[in-house]
Amino acid sequence: MTLSKIWVVAEAAGGKPSSLTLELLTRARALAGTVEAFYAGPDGAALAPTLGDHGAATLFTVDPGDRLVGAPAAATLAGLAAQHQPDAILFGATYDGRDIAARLSARLDRPVLANGTSLDTDGDQLTVGTAIFGGNTLVDTALRGPKPHLGLFRPKSFPAEPAGGDPAAVVEVHVADAGRAGETRLLDRFVQEQDGPSLEDAPVVVSGGRGLGAADHYAMVESLATLLKGAAGASRAIVDAGWVPYSHQIGQTGKTVKPRLYIACGISGATQHLVGMKGSERILAINKDPEAPIFSIADLGIVGDVHTVVPKVIEALHARL
Repeated sequence: MTLSKIWVVAEAAGGKPSSLTLELLTRARALAGTVEAFYAGPDGAALAPTLGDHGAATLFTVDPGDRLVGAPAAATLAGLAAQHQPDAILFGATYDGRDIAARLSARLDRPVLANGTSLDTDGDQLTVGTAIFGGNTLVDTALRGPKPHLGLFRPKSFPAEPAGGDPAAVVEVHVADAGRAGETRLLDRFVQEQDGPSLEDAPVVVSGGRGLGAADHYAMVESLATLLKGAAGASRAIVDAGWVPYSHQIGQTGKTVKPRLYIACGISGATQHLVGMKGSERILAINKDPEAPIFSIADLGIVGDVHTVVPKVIEALHARL
């Protein structure tokens, strides 16, 4: 049985919908008769063709200007939800997604089920799958309270597949009064410089862990990632140690990736890390400990010192250039 209507709170970067937004739309259209999107930001109409191609029939768009998006977006969304009565509202597990979802939860007096990795229907009820206890246990939660149900979902939980739909019909709405919380202004934005693909979208991800031994050795992880036209990631251990920025972290408290190839260099395979990368199509693990947990999910394992193996791989790749 499908639901009547599901909304997706869309996000964008560089004038294009985020991959996570398209993933949520793809899943929503399999579960609901009508899928609609809500976007808070400038030039929302430019997103309509891509959102429509992935299943959104309507795009509600509001421009909060230079205000921090969370409060005005939640206030506006609360009014729209009361008017249009969606069965569920889906958010991406991003900074803005969490901010808007939390504020909307308070306004509607509805709980938010966070860190979802699956979404299905059980009759006329939604069920959301989440990982608990550090990813050791998967649970399904049925949402039975008053609608709309609110859910936050991790990236790469669903594929993003176009449906060939027409551009979403754009409905421009006014910014609702968010009170004092809506007075916060965004004065400046820092965009981290990036060479090559992002971690979330890279076809190849090369990650380093504590087995690298020292911060200086992370350079070979970056070199290998560059040669493979991929992105460099990291385990939580070396992020906590200050070797690399948090933006590189993969795992339950970091980013979720699902590349065609994932190369783990000196990563033991703690559950916290596996949650963020075990969906990769192919996993290559390099570790000198033959009992390392990472080998239990690897398609190919190399028992050896990363300081010997990785430079040899880099040398072989250079020889082919």
